[in-house]
Amino acid sequence: MTSSMKLHMMLLFMAAAMTVMEAQMSPSSTTPVTQQTLQQVAASLQMYVDPLPQMPTIYGYSMRGGIPVSVNLTIGMYQTKWKFHRDLPPTPVFAYGRTAETATFPGPTIIARQGVPLYVKWENHLPDQHILPTDNTIHTAIPTMGGVPTVVHLHGSVHPPQSDGSAFAWFTRDYKEVGPVWTQTTYKYPNIQPPGNLWYHDHALGLTRANLLAGLLGAYIIEKPQVDSPMGLPCDAENLHLVIADRSFNTDGTLYMNSTGNVPQIHPQWQPEYFGEVITVNGKAWPFLNVARRRYRFRILNASNARYLNLSLSNGLLFCVIGSDASYLAAPIETPTLVLGPAEIADVVIDFSNSITPCIELLNSAPYPFPDGTATIGSLLSKAMIFHINGEKVSDNSTIPKKEVSYANVTMPEPSTKTRYIVLYEYTTQSGEPTHLYINGLRLEDPATETPKSGSTELWHVINLTPDNHPLHVHLGMMQAINVTELVGYQQFFDCMTQLNDAVNCNVTDHAVGNTLPLPDYEKTWKNVVKIEPGYMTSIMVAFKIVDTNQTYPFDATAEPGYVYHCHILDHEDNAMIRPLKLLP
Repeated sequence: MTSSMKLHMMLLFMAAAMTVMEAQMSPSSTTPVTQQTLQQVAASLQMYVDPLPQMPTIYGYSMRGGIPVSVNLTIGMYQTKWKFHRDLPPTPVFAYGRTAETATFPGPTIIARQGVPLYVKWENHLPDQHILPTDNTIHTAIPTMGGVPTVVHLHGSVHPPQSDGSAFAWFTRDYKEVGPVWTQTTYKYPNIQPPGNLWYHDHALGLTRANLLAGLLGAYIIEKPQVDSPMGLPCDAENLHLVIADRSFNTDGTLYMNSTGNVPQIHPQWQPEYFGEVITVNGKAWPFLNVARRRYRFRILNASNARYLNLSLSNGLLFCVIGSDASYLAAPIETPTLVLGPAEIADVVIDFSNSITPCIELLNSAPYPFPDGTATIGSLLSKAMIFHINGEKVSDNSTIPKKEVSYANVTMPEPSTKTRYIVLYEYTTQSGEPTHLYINGLRLEDPATETPKSGSTELWHVINLTPDNHPLHVHLGMMQAINVTELVGYQQFFDCMTQLNDAVNCNVTDHAVGNTLPLPDYEKTWKNVVKIEPGYMTSIMVAFKIVDTNQTYPFDATAEPGYVYHCHILDHEDNAMIRPLKLLP
């Protein structure tokens, strides 16, 4: 371990010890809840009794003389109540909406038009105290006058850094208190990228896991009729979102979040992953959806804090995948299973006219933590929702296109392409309990070491020295994995890296020579999240430009406060698997 890494560890332990001492001086108001109780609450909820809701729709443009033009929206964050199941009382949540009365979990779906800028004023109307536990021993936004810090990040969007939702640009109710890089109330989303599926969510420093768990997330679509319409995909009532997120509930129906850390003498509350006992879809526990015998389009978002999903259909029907994250594929791909890490989106078509059964369950078989943790098969967590198929086949004018977009395929890097090594570390106690996670052995507040040129494409070799799969997300950049190679002589390489933190000097090219994993065909396009396999080096092309036109950004991407890249397991991002990203001219 380098002297810098040792210093970081020492400072972390000193700060944690001081905070723990402060916490121990005041009485605790939280009684620990057992896993057995959470499982009993989950088991008491009958599956498939609530209809699948669809979120309200907000258009991010208006039509004037047949031409789409920009609009200004105001969307607030409110504390409200949401009914997750018919047998649960209304649950306090934080939710997005245009008013407190219309706020929903998830928030309203925003539909934007490609090339038409959208201006959104994000307002914080949240109370003085959080509804969930927070842990100030991790690097966290801590207001001095009370309130819940929030800031909105439009995940997958190409936008100026001032509108990125920097973790340090947080603000409390009525902008009473703001973070050190906060500059504006209204964000500009140019919508200049290819059409596809995005989502918006909270990104406040050290609070992402709590704020998203409370409900601050919603879907966002960029449409481009010139690309979308010729495909003839299902539309209108047959074009739906499935926002999947696991949650646990206390016996009184409130959201559960752990109040005791896995190493409480260091972090009183933080734990390495949050796994809920209930699967919710669009804010309902195990809902049902009535469908006709025809094709449907589903935009499936894994909005879980840490849970991976391995989805399948109970009667063997196939998913026809047409897009991944914020981009279409080159051509549709049929697959019986679909693996989604946290923050990943799959755009799929399911043809219910071919079903030989009247009901189809949407199943999940992903272990947790992924890929080698507890099995879900046979548990409540192995089911997500059910489709009830009505009647005979109906008229269906939708189609599945043979080809989609030409820009989905990545070109292999030139020899002169800038290459970087990105290394994921997990730090543990002597007994093996995680205390925090870093990228390249550095913290968020350390100076940026990734400084790509605006308009360039780089090759990132991402090395995972932890036992978990990590969903890597690069703000602004579009990514595509090209190779996943096993590390041979892993322990030797691991020992060297913990000493030197230098992949080149630890001879990574001699170790990244093992078996290669096949890349799923349904992920071969420009993505916003790439899964990083443990014990492997994943090579990724990262484009800092507009991928469909090969153009540079029409705004200053080099401005402050810059961007970040991070693991999208929210508990990891908060502590502290996140690094700054600064673009150069």
